[in-house]
Amino acid sequence: MEASASTALYPVHRCKTIYLVRHAQGIHNVEGEKDHSAYMLPALLDAQLTPLGWSQVDCLREHVTKCGLAKKIELVIVSPLLRTMQTAVGVFGGGNYADGVSASPLMVEGAGHSGRPAISSLNCPPFLAVEACREHLGVHPCDKRSSITKYRTLFPAIDFSLIENDEDVLWVPDVREANESVAARGMKFIDWLWTREEKEIAIVSHSGFLFHTLKMYGKECHPTVAEELGKHFNNCELRSMVLVDRSMLGSDTPTCNFPGKVPAGLDLPSDVADKKHAENGQG
Repeated sequence: MEASASTALYPVHRCKTIYLVRHAQGIHNVEGEKDHSAYMLPALLDAQLTPLGWSQVDCLREHVTKCGLAKKIELVIVSPLLRTMQTAVGVFGGGNYADGVSASPLMVEGAGHSGRPAISSLNCPPFLAVEACREHLGVHPCDKRSSITKYRTLFPAIDFSLIENDEDVLWVPDVREANESVAARGMKFIDWLWTREEKEIAIVSHSGFLFHTLKMYGKECHPTVAEELGKHFNNCELRSMVLVDRSMLGSDTPTCNFPGKVPAGLDLPSDVADKKHAENGQG
């Protein structure tokens, strides 16, 4: 059997599994598809999910529960915009919130004109808001976030501690972030994931961010894989990826490896013994 360069092996402690999710249908998706200029409407500021979007959330939640993924995820990272947070807590949250429990809800009742009951933070992974996985910054009001003060009242159990500014200082009204900038930001974000100890991470983000980030990674792949990576996400689509640390960015040690030779004993491999025997014979 001939060796093949089409496959590769990596130590498992140098890998993470990430689950990429685009938010469900937002009101801006509906208006923007009818008329692209609608993306400029101030009324679409920090766009929320539509009723159809919430139905998409329910379908994805059912899927991740049935396939067992909901129990595997150790952390949910979410872009701090209303539509992504609604999607994240709806899909990966702990179900309906009951009054009287000590834990704060992930989402309060009716948050963002949702008409939905409160969502519990029990029996689910932690949620962390990260600005680095936001959509293209600038110009479109739908991509401008609200204040963190407001978000904390709507999503009490989401961790906003990594966000430095209460107001959105990244979004500007007259300059739209370039595709190259989004891709570079995305790759830096992926590198940052190696500072996390979790191995199974869900990331709820946006079409443009996911598309341009994955397209950059596709440049090093086989054309078939590159084509798969380069497809735009549907609303509420989930894709699983294996993230490989090829540059020693992570510091994790293997947790399932076993050193062997316990108890200790003679164990010289036969091929090493053959080599030593040959070398001694030549001497």
